[in-house]
Amino acid sequence: METPGLVVHGEAAPFSTALRSLLNNPQYSDVCFVVGQERQEVFAHRCLLACRCNFFQRLLGPKLGPGTPSPVVLSSVPADAFLAVLEFLYANSVRLHRHSVLEVLTAAVEYGLEELRELCLEFVAKVLDVELVCEALQVGVAGPACRWASAWRAALLTRQPSFCSQVAVTFGLGPLQERCIAFIETHTQEALRTRGFLELSAPALLPLLRSDKLCVDEAELVLAARSWARVGAVEQIVEAWKCHALRRGDAARGAPCRRRRGTLPREHHCFLDLPFK
Repeated sequence: METPGLVVHGEAAPFSTALRSLLNNPQYSDVCFVVGQERQEVFAHRCLLACRCNFFQRLLGPKLGPGTPSPVVLSSVPADAFLAVLEFLYANSVRLHRHSVLEVLTAAVEYGLEELRELCLEFVAKVLDVELVCEALQVGVAGPACRWASAWRAALLTRQPSFCSQVAVTFGLGPLQERCIAFIETHTQEALRTRGFLELSAPALLPLLRSDKLCVDEAELVLAARSWARVGAVEQIVEAWKCHALRRGDAARGAPCRRRRGTLPREHHCFLDLPFK
């Protein structure tokens, strides 16, 4: 009876380096992507992408007839993010940067690359700060829909970008949303002054307005919300914010309301101990 063979492994580093040298290398490539608003050409290898990612396997499929295939146009994905995804697919490692990690995260979710998604989430947790938190919250709430979610699905058939609404939990980004909200609750005043806060979508803003842990006075929160409304006003703000910054939670109707943590005492707060009628 033949004994089973023994699997031996060579060094991983030279192998990874060799594959990384093929990244965006036109030599031996058999597929070209035209990426981003700048329409940057990115060269890749069909077999490698297909075996590493089911999305590319469906997108690229078998070659259709002889001749050079037409470039695959992906105008909505930033070139830096797309190259980072390819780097991970080729070398199983990637160099992440603070300024582009959210785009890479969005791409990882849309491509179904769970390992890359987790790497991006870990990186975001390490570099999260006041300037980044609102943009990260937007990604956590909307998932890929906040930028270019369904462009990839549409590309399977038409290779043209399109957009639709998605639910954050569907993409497994609920923990990112919770982490961002907790960070803003601790650094509320600084976060409200950022451009990222003004560019939040309504679904991203509403959980903040419902929080009673914001470290800011209600008057400042009103002014911040008004500034946000000038950028993109929505009617949901009224429902999310009744009785100024007073909160009674999502419990029964008769539950007592209470003052938000950061709200300064005022005369009318003496009525907070009374249950809502």
